[in-house]
Amino acid sequence: MPTNLTKHSFTVSREKREQICGHKGKVLWFTGLSGSGKSTLANALDEKLNLKNYNTYILDGDNIRIGLNKDLGFSPEDRKENIRRISEVAKLFADSGKVVMTAFISPYKDDRYEARKLIGEDFIEIFVNTPIDECIERDPKGLYKKALNSEIKGFTGIDAPYEEPQNPEIEIKNMTIDESVNFIINSLKI
Repeated sequence: MPTNLTKHSFTVSREKREQICGHKGKVLWFTGLSGSGKSTLANALDEKLNLKNYNTYILDGDNIRIGLNKDLGFSPEDRKENIRRISEVAKLFADSGKVVMTAFISPYKDDRYEARKLIGEDFIEIFVNTPIDECIERDPKGLYKKALNSEIKGFTGIDAPYEEPQNPEIEIKNMTIDESVNFIINSLKI
């Protein structure tokens, strides 16, 4: 890190921002295989929280890779950098008093651990535990078909690993979207 940088302290505190928002900032980190339902679930939760006047935002894997992280590929090193950057952005959102939902495969446990360490107590891991067979059947973007035909290399769950969370705060398994949203809200006591 350059030695000529100094962190600036501002007069409006996080507590003041959270007071205006009416709730604490949090990072709800959705992880799971491609096609597991992370983005769909984050969107449904966002709608429900919005109805309850929560100040929210979704950081979605594809959307971030189209913009902020468009310079990154899918090598293990690029995946690590993708998660590092999004962790920093998510932390800023939480500091602003928002409930931010991140929908990223985030396949490596070490990268999720680093995200948790950076974000701290605001980090809530939500494992969308959908079996790979179901993800392949859904295949909303046609990516599994391409990966299985060797058109895509290094695809998570096919020829690249997905390391399942060992102790997520919330695990979604065998639930409808509505059931999942209600389960998350009840688990968070929102």
